[in-house]
Amino acid sequence: QLQLVESGGGLVQSGGSLRLSCVASGFTLVDRYNIGWFRQVPGKEREGVSCVSTKSGNTNYVESAKGRFTISRDNAKDAVYLQMNGLNPEDTAIYFCAAVNNMKYYSEDACLRQRTYDYWGRGTPVTDSS
Repeated sequence: QLQLVESGGGLVQSGGSLRLSCVASGFTLVDRYNIGWFRQVPGKEREGVSCVSTKSGNTNYVESAKGRFTISRDNAKDAVYLQMNGLNPEDTAIYFCAAVNNMKYYSEDACLRQRTYDYWGRGTPVTDSS
């Protein structure tokens, strides 16, 4: 059973930056799983933020994150990152890492949808202090 752990969240002032990390416990993550980053504000639906395909290397972003957020992979550290720049109050949320084995059918057009993924981390909080 794949276990995902996110880290790197915290409290930042508007315009600041954070880099979130996602790693797997006991399994190889990079190159075996397609990864998505999601965020959720209490009481609201979970929103897809960014995703990356291991086969094509293609990435996708929610419109509000384009130009500010960057998803990347590091084989040596077997980690997936979400670099977040120019943070604003609308970015405040719990951020989750999600994964699906790349042997399964994967549509990049649906990579920002929750149902695409089988495994989820517990989340790391990100707060913009304004």
